[in-house]
Amino acid sequence: MRLAVISDEIDQDLGRAADAAVACGFTGIEVRSAWNVPPHELTGEDLGRITAELDARGLAVAGFCPPALKTPRPETARDVAAAREVLVRAIARARVLGAPHVRIFTFYRDGDPDPVGAAKAAKEVLDGVETDGVKLLVETGTRTNTPTMELVLRFLDAAGVPGLGVLWDPGNSVFSGMDPDPFPAEYELGKDLIGHVHVKDPVGTTGYVRLGDGDLPWAAIVERLRADGYTGWLSLETHWRIGRVLDQRQRDTPWGDAFSAGGREASVACMHRLRELVDG
Repeated sequence: MRLAVISDEIDQDLGRAADAAVACGFTGIEVRSAWNVPPHELTGEDLGRITAELDARGLAVAGFCPPALKTPRPETARDVAAAREVLVRAIARARVLGAPHVRIFTFYRDGDPDPVGAAKAAKEVLDGVETDGVKLLVETGTRTNTPTMELVLRFLDAAGVPGLGVLWDPGNSVFSGMDPDPFPAEYELGKDLIGHVHVKDPVGTTGYVRLGDGDLPWAAIVERLRADGYTGWLSLETHWRIGRVLDQRQRDTPWGDAFSAGGREASVACMHRLRELVDG
């Protein structure tokens, strides 16, 4: 297993975030926002700076995290085109960075999850999109139509799009209120499709805490991943801040100084804990 951290959980300055990752023994950075620029709006110059900062420290790009399909379900051709544009821009940026995957969502739900309806809309968005070797991973997203592994699998089956994988975020399953105990049952359902794992620790639906202090048995999860030969990334998405709680808007649009403030101290504490779990 390889350890990464989503950069803006530490700092909007990607260089400072990278320094913290190296100091904690991590080998990858998952790119979201940098220098107060949202991921899907990063310019060519921004991408060059990111590459230079990571190369200088020997860090790999573990993934790219745009808000692709993180919108209400499209109802018009214009909505579909707008969602497709974000995805196409994200894939282009991931390709420049050498990111192995782009994380995608399944649209915000209005009421109960509807993975089949979301799959139909997603298929429209994905139609004709060239990924050129960049894998698309569907996240178990808190407010989307797939907050649990079971719902992601229903989405994938209905979409019928070859090559889609799963970004497993059990913290989102708990925080959504849809599955307070996603391990090991949810993991067993989709383990063969998991291409990436986000690490954070919720307390029910109220907020996130220091890794190891919340509802998820991360020691058992890490041990099971190791036993099953998982060789992908464990990527910290802290979402915990000392002395404050991220609000829904900040969780939905996780970029900028207002989101990252206080993230360094909290993320470093969690990185040390994750490093200890992986080292045994």
